[in-house]
Amino acid sequence: MTTRISGGNEKGRKLRVSKSDGLRPTSERVRAAVFSIVGNGAVEGKRVLDLYAGTGALGIEALSRGAAQADFVESHAGRCEALSQSLRDLRLADRAKVHKAKAERAVESLEGKYGLVFADPPYELDPWEAVLGSLGSGRLLDDDAIVVAEHRHNRELAERYGRLTRTTSRRYGDTSVSIYRLEQ
Repeated sequence: MTTRISGGNEKGRKLRVSKSDGLRPTSERVRAAVFSIVGNGAVEGKRVLDLYAGTGALGIEALSRGAAQADFVESHAGRCEALSQSLRDLRLADRAKVHKAKAERAVESLEGKYGLVFADPPYELDPWEAVLGSLGSGRLLDDDAIVVAEHRHNRELAERYGRLTRTTSRRYGDTSVSIYRLEQ
């Protein structure tokens, strides 16, 4: 199985994706839509956090589109190794770091300010209160940071999580994307 980068310097390059249980890479169509919605200003020169990274498609797409740096959080050791190899293959490893950790714990222990965050957990998980609640404190986020939450279409997320306020929600088949902005 492969997935293709939809934009930026690496547009058209393929990521190798293993057929792993529970791995559901964000489709090219949904990634292209997300980056269109958030706009170039939300990506270029920003520090990006990709939670539940899996293949790293969202974070890699951000790097391709001009993000300064990306941190990837993935709990599965084999996926971390594959993601690290993909970053090396694409010559993006110098702007990226892969963290083997559970996202719910990582949002409590990571440091720094992120301008763009992706959260795309397996659909059977429901980590939203913990993850978005922690991000909503603003500790990890730049002013006006954007958080993109990908979830099953029938899972309604809250309008607010702390200082995060939902600005839009879109549906793409069985996937919904809710986009939040950090309020000052």
